[in-house]
Amino acid sequence: MTARLASARGRVLPNGWVDLLRQCSLFGVAYLLYRLVEGLVGSNAWVASSHARELISFERSLHIFVEPAIQGWATSSHGLVVIAAYVYINAQTTILIALLLYLYVAHNRSYYFVRNMLFVGLAIGLIGYGVFPTAPPRFMEEWGFIDTINQVTGVSGNSTIANVFFNPYAAVPSMHVACAVMLGWTLARLVRNRLAKVFWALWPVFITFLTVITANHFLIDAVLGLVVAGISLLAARRLAALRPHAWTFRPHGAPQHAHVPAT
Repeated sequence: MTARLASARGRVLPNGWVDLLRQCSLFGVAYLLYRLVEGLVGSNAWVASSHARELISFERSLHIFVEPAIQGWATSSHGLVVIAAYVYINAQTTILIALLLYLYVAHNRSYYFVRNMLFVGLAIGLIGYGVFPTAPPRFMEEWGFIDTINQVTGVSGNSTIANVFFNPYAAVPSMHVACAVMLGWTLARLVRNRLAKVFWALWPVFITFLTVITANHFLIDAVLGLVVAGISLLAARRLAALRPHAWTFRPHGAPQHAHVPAT
């Protein structure tokens, strides 16, 4: 019985309670700082709206300003709008936390690589919000956009309470898309089931679609989110070179070496 309990604890806590608490603390502090700084760097509405109009003009020059048409099609289905709203809200909270816990328990050897990748991505996102504050499409009603999140939940992203920990003008880059790419790439390489691989490979596409139909991001924001994910991946690989036994990404089937508990 003692051996079974030890085995179960080893599966759930690969590096013990201390490391689990350390990782939770790191992400908790990092996420809190991210939200606080995100709110502090929020610019005024005029500048953010001006930048949004610049993006619209840029997309129109490329003939890719299709977001109002896509949202108009999607809002014909109430069920789709409700699903999109709640998945979008939870993508950076409940879903993100659940996936990180899964990676920590089931793929601990690769977890630290993903953690570093996410940290780099969040830092880049904050720089983008400070340098180029941009209003999301849902604030641009004159272009036909609808704030579906507010319609479904009754909570406005432009409220005073929300702005304490939330910058409503943090549209560039789309960190929803950036995180979806990083986690989708990770899980598509780690899971064994083929259907699951396809699901996670398409996860970034699904999240991008949700950001458009909820009018939270322009397509350009999503492209920049993809760029952030790519830079974060390269940075995590550079960091892995500093501690190859602890911070290296090890997909399914890769040679396994003695694992060194990471920090």
